Amino acid sequence: MNLSKNVSAMPVSKTLEINAIASNLKKNGVDVVNLTAGEPDFPTPEPIVEAAIEAMKKNLTKYTDSSGIPELREKIAYHISKKYCLNCSADQIVVSNGGKQAIFNTLAAVLSEGDEVIIIDPCWVSYEPMVLLLSAKAIHVKAKIEDGFSPKIDEIEKAISSKTKAIIINTPNNPTGAVYSEETLSKIYELAKRHDLLIISDEVYETLTYYQEHISMLKISKGDRTVLINGFSKSHSMTGWRIGYLMAPVQIAKAAGKVQAHITSNINTITQYAALKAFDVDVSYMRKRFKERRELVCSLLSEIGVKYFEPKGAFYVMIDVSEFGKNDIDFCKELLNDYHVALVPGSAFNAPGFARLSFATSEETLKKGIERIKKFAGR
Repeated sequence: MNLSKNVSAMPVSKTLEINAIASNLKKNGVDVVNLTAGEPDFPTPEPIVEAAIEAMKKNLTKYTDSSGIPELREKIAYHISKKYCLNCSADQIVVSNGGKQAIFNTLAAVLSEGDEVIIIDPCWVSYEPMVLLLSAKAIHVKAKIEDGFSPKIDEIEKAISSKTKAIIINTPNNPTGAVYSEETLSKIYELAKRHDLLIISDEVYETLTYYQEHISMLKISKGDRTVLINGFSKSHSMTGWRIGYLMAPVQIAKAAGKVQAHITSNINTITQYAALKAFDVDVSYMRKRFKERRELVCSLLSEIGVKYFEPKGAFYVMIDVSEFGKNDIDFCKELLNDYHVALVPGSAFNAPGFARLSFATSEETLKKGIERIKKFAGR
């Protein structure tokens, strides 16, 4: 039996390849410093956990509306309305299994076979596979390190064709930690209006900016031709709870809700009630710790003379490995096998020549990992 052409066209995960090597080393008793994690290492705040327990005690364990319980959708809509000074209603919200499903639901709601979606590189690993699964085509626009990994508007416009349906933006960015300026976002919005494009704005790292307040595409577009993707995984250390959401124009939100209804129905009911409490929890201490870790990592990398991009947001640092005379995949494999430090090859994000280091782990672990990188680099 032949497999789906769409699935066969999906790239193999380079992250999983590195993690498989790391897991095998650990099984053999090797002390591996894993700096690949894309999740906060903090426990989920206790009030959120207690809210989940309370929901179970109240037997709130049944099916819900497939797009989310009304209370949560209303609370998200109120939060967005207040924060961005616009009128957002609950019927514009779909609560999903993390931000990942929110993105897929959106793409499935608007794409037809042969449509094109513009993706800005370096990019998160799942954007293109989602597009491919829907028989559409990903068109890549490269953002360069010398431009702060922020895209040039003329390069985006060159990539637009009669088949272009949407553009995905991600700020703060995974994997680079780049944060787009208000000017860049405004120009992208004007471009979208001019060419009748949908903007899918992935803002799951919005609480993690270190030099400025987060600037949302909603601030510029006021919701016009914009789908906001967000969630609680990064902001409230709720990765395993699997909860994200989208906010979109009503027509798109209803279509995305229809997609979800037939794929998963509602997400975990208990998680939804826990997320209600999340809006009342102060998580600024996480941002403070991440900022401290960011300063530590940048300082240590500078001391050993390794080139890197200084992140303005999220919790990643892109290390330039081009000076080591090998490609990023070989660099990461050798670093892992010989010095037992796991990084993600930049090629996984369409950024060959780089390796992504996550500082979503303890200061002790970061110091140990960078000391081993120093030895590997012969510094």
